[in-house]
Amino acid sequence: MLTAAQLDILQTFERDLDPQHPEASRIPARILGYGEISAVIEILTPEMEGLAFKRLPLFRDPNEIDRYRAVFQAYQRLLQERIHIRLPAQAHAVASNARGAPVFYIIQQKLRADSIGSRALHILSDGEILALAQRVLQELHKAYAFNREQSEIEIALDGQISNWAIEDFDGKQLTEKVSLRYVDTSTPLFRVNGVEQLNAELFLRSAPSFLAWALRKLYLADVVNRYYDFHRVAVDLVANFYKEQRADLVPALIQTVNAFFADDARALNIVPLTEQEVRAYYRADAQIWSLYFNARKFDRWLRTRILRKAYPYILPAKIQR
Repeated sequence: MLTAAQLDILQTFERDLDPQHPEASRIPARILGYGEISAVIEILTPEMEGLAFKRLPLFRDPNEIDRYRAVFQAYQRLLQERIHIRLPAQAHAVASNARGAPVFYIIQQKLRADSIGSRALHILSDGEILALAQRVLQELHKAYAFNREQSEIEIALDGQISNWAIEDFDGKQLTEKVSLRYVDTSTPLFRVNGVEQLNAELFLRSAPSFLAWALRKLYLADVVNRYYDFHRVAVDLVANFYKEQRADLVPALIQTVNAFFADDARALNIVPLTEQEVRAYYRADAQIWSLYFNARKFDRWLRTRILRKAYPYILPAKIQR
């Protein structure tokens, strides 16, 4: 947990934040990364040194915060105690923005930038990248094997390479025994007796109102369901290498995944991946998220320039896909 002094700094930072120009805040900050609905920020004060703040301005009132917090904490316990997936040291806090709306912050130990999988794959040799993918598959297998072994709880993971950090990475090469930490706990997807515990409508909060209805009708259920399917999670993992500008590795990655499915995960009876499937998935996914991002930029312009209202989300200037 944060100290009282740190909470005061976070509250002041959020109250004075201009989401369109976060680096120009009265309390200086640096953007470490962007998700589809959130941004990861470093607050540049001595008191906040070594911490990364994932900002989620998705909530309308304290009751929604309380429900999300309960699911978020339960998800962490499941990952660590039942699945034995390692997480970075983390906490959470709530601050109020300039309009008085609650903003939920996930606070994690700041990790070496090059230890994040999406950065490391531009440093490692091709063989080491395939070994890293193998380790990610082993971690994912823990969750989907757990789901198969009992019927009460189902746990979902987003297996993209950017969601994993390499422990004790020296910025040069992998150690013989690679240990990973799962860094994306902000989307705590799990089901109890078939009932989704997270309010999936939260995913639509950052979408423009003119697009939310279509996303809800056409994509929301499918996007959530994909994370419970090891095959589709693996497709997403491999397809992400197109976005990361390593399309040359896709054939070898598919071989790695299929060998893992046939050997380590053979009890799950998972259908092998094909290159055609991965390529088609990437193209469709890139089109959807590009449309979504451009619509959000238009929505920001409409709210701030025409309607003279606040826009609470931090958007990147551009997303490479």
